[in-house]
Amino acid sequence: MPIDAAKAVAAEPRTGEISWTTKDVQLYHLGIGAGSDPDKDSPATDPDELRYTLESRLHVLPSFATVAGAGSPGVISGLSMPGVDVDLAKVLHGGQSLQIHRPIPVAGTATATGRIAAVYDKGKAAVLVMRTEVADAEGPLWTNDAQIFVRGEGGWGGDRGPATRLEPPAGEPDRTVERPVRPDQALLYRLSGDWNPLHADPEFAKLAGFDRPILHGLCTYGITLKAVVDTLLGGDVSRVRSYTTRFAGVVFPGETLRIRMWREGEGRVRVAVGAVMGVPPLERSREWGRAGAPVLADTVVQHS
Repeated sequence: MPIDAAKAVAAEPRTGEISWTTKDVQLYHLGIGAGSDPDKDSPATDPDELRYTLESRLHVLPSFATVAGAGSPGVISGLSMPGVDVDLAKVLHGGQSLQIHRPIPVAGTATATGRIAAVYDKGKAAVLVMRTEVADAEGPLWTNDAQIFVRGEGGWGGDRGPATRLEPPAGEPDRTVERPVRPDQALLYRLSGDWNPLHADPEFAKLAGFDRPILHGLCTYGITLKAVVDTLLGGDVSRVRSYTTRFAGVVFPGETLRIRMWREGEGRVRVAVGAVMGVPPLERSREWGRAGAPVLADTVVQHS
């Protein structure tokens, strides 16, 4: 079996220094669609978007943690840990959880410690939980868990792992927004450090079972968190405490994301995200088009 669960979990953590600059933060924000307001027809940049794109007003969306220091250690580096030997074409990002200990500086240097925290046997697949803990001179910054889904590597009789599926949110959403995905969104987003050819190379995408390159799950993850912050949290990124999701489907560049949000008591927002082909922003059309294919599920944002 290419995955030796015991060896992977017992392996020594990998520790290294990571750093980022305001330019890295700005590039990430542009990669998730910052700098434009799809709900407005004006060609001018919305002043509220400058907090994501202008260095003198810059703050950091917490999902930047998934790419800070070019995302290393992360999903790809987890596949080279002891006890792990898999075909990249069989790998998908299954889920992501992020805990923010304090606001991320707009530039900084920190120590990242990565390890395989768990390996689960899902029968027809294996799931690796790659945990990255990041701290700077002032203390912990964030803890990042990536669930790496490897097709065809399960079935050894191991632990299936905890149940993570949630009951669907009750009632109608409190807010619904749509966010278009640019045709070149994946090409721009990958400049933040995720070089998996699945998101750029048509031939590699076909080997992985897709007729064309797909958008990074973490790009959808960032687009969604930005929508929640801008819509329900007054644009205040410091209010985000944690953010968890399961990747339930794929997005193709050029599609539109429909993001539905439910407030569930104090400090908790449930989110569901679907992809809709060719649907314009809500302010321009109230026609929903075809039903949205699910993209993010079991998604929760905890906030202050």
